Amino acid sequence: MKKNHILKILSIFVSSILFSSIVLGCHSKKDESQAKASAENKEITVYAYDSFLGEWGPGPEIKKVFEEKTGLTVNFVEFEDAISVMSKAILEKDNPIADVIIGLDNNIAHRAIEADILESYKPSGADELIPQNLVSILGGDWKITPYDYSHFAIIYDTKSTLPAPESLDDLKNEIYRNSLILMDPRTSTPGLGFVAWTVATYGENYLDFWKELKPNILAMTPGWSSGYGMFEKGEAPMVISYTTSPAAGIEYNGGTTFKTLIFDDGHPIQVEGAAIIKNAKNLEGAKKFMDFLISDEAQKTLPLTQWMYPANKNVALPPCYEQGAAIPEKTLTPNPKELENAVEKIMETIK
Repeated sequence: MKKNHILKILSIFVSSILFSSIVLGCHSKKDESQAKASAENKEITVYAYDSFLGEWGPGPEIKKVFEEKTGLTVNFVEFEDAISVMSKAILEKDNPIADVIIGLDNNIAHRAIEADILESYKPSGADELIPQNLVSILGGDWKITPYDYSHFAIIYDTKSTLPAPESLDDLKNEIYRNSLILMDPRTSTPGLGFVAWTVATYGENYLDFWKELKPNILAMTPGWSSGYGMFEKGEAPMVISYTTSPAAGIEYNGGTTFKTLIFDDGHPIQVEGAAIIKNAKNLEGAKKFMDFLISDEAQKTLPLTQWMYPANKNVALPPCYEQGAAIPEKTLTPNPKELENAVEKIMETIK
């Protein structure tokens, strides 16, 4: 009996040790998992296009200040254009990598909304900072938050011996053979903006315009950076860009030969926005980033880097905007859902 009693006590003792080891091991693994999750939540992944993230874009400064203020780390992932940003986010819908995407504009926003990849979120102070008309242009439900805007326009180099066109119709003139740089509307939002301009101006006759325009297109680049870069090098006297673009030459060079051409038939507007991805891995970090993106501190970097008007109405514009930017009297707002078929037909027409 005594021997059996001793064996029973030893058995209970060993079992207790094993149980404690299992419990401690479980707690250890749980703690490690929580620590890992905590570490991961120190980082947010943001998809954006190249000119936003480039050396002269707002991305580096926004990242620096945001990280200093929050203690979070921003992992920017660069794409050539905003359409690529959106396409990648849609492809990753079932297992999202990005927490936030930057660059959705009013001509492609509906695609992201219809793909159901966006989390609705109204940033802190948004009602006081962002004009309602900009919000409405991007859907009005805070799935996409505006951060900047401008109008598309033809930018003309006044050093050219060619006369400046006075309308879209003038661009078809044979004197402008190989004189215009555009961007591919399948990959570039300025390229799609030019398509929107032609559809809004010519209605169902837009293809007739493109047929006559074709000989005058020198190049159709994948994105804005490459196209505007060609223009700056003097490879063509005209390029599709923004009414605000010439302000950069005034700020950095004390003057510019580039001029925004304002046409009486109107100009399409571009409102750019950012959005949180549904099922983002760091939702709280993403919300903090969105709050910061529309703050005075972040928005004041945009005029001299993004060369667009900040969405935050409290931000003052630098003097170069008074001299180099232009605001058209007439704004065109074509239905963005009509543009996808138009792009396909246009590319077939000019191939």
